[in-house]
Amino acid sequence: MSSRTETAVSEPTPYQGLTGAYTIDPAHSTIGFSVRHAMIANVRGKFTAFEGLITLDGADPTRSEAHVSVQTGSLDTGIAQRDAHVTSPDFLDSATFPLMTFRSTGIVDAGEGRFGMTGLLRIKDVELPLHLDLEFGGAGQDAEGQNRVGFEGSGTLRRSDWGIDWNSSLATGGVLIGDKVKLMLDISAVELNPR
Repeated sequence: MSSRTETAVSEPTPYQGLTGAYTIDPAHSTIGFSVRHAMIANVRGKFTAFEGLITLDGADPTRSEAHVSVQTGSLDTGIAQRDAHVTSPDFLDSATFPLMTFRSTGIVDAGEGRFGMTGLLRIKDVELPLHLDLEFGGAGQDAEGQNRVGFEGSGTLRRSDWGIDWNSSLATGGVLIGDKVKLMLDISAVELNPR
């Protein structure tokens, strides 16, 4: 009876050719959020000025990294008076803390293009863990021949954890602004120094 030794061959990942550094393109990306207002509806907003670097490891996506900085004063909810309040010391205090930052600390491959990313989010002078659910949107070349990758993401945080706890009581009970903030990300990133 003959014996046969089998050698395991690792399968290439579908992201093998994507290894490299990518810069987030703000013109084709969105960092948005929604929060409950008056206990009955959601108010949505976004930040219009941000930058970020994504380092992809195509052979092992769990070794990839992301660093993002957002200008807090670029908040846009569609109403200037509300934007001025949210960027005031009651909330983000953009004059004192012009940037909020996120840096990844770990990634889990959930399969089928889905990933869980953990990281540290700094708002004002508080830095706490944040979990994001990501989905790979695809890769390709744009009209200028630049290599791009895309991701969608979501996450949830409680603003009071970061010391942002201003509120106002409603006559009917409850509070004006919810504590839970839902994050919504649409990211398009361009490869730096493609091979």
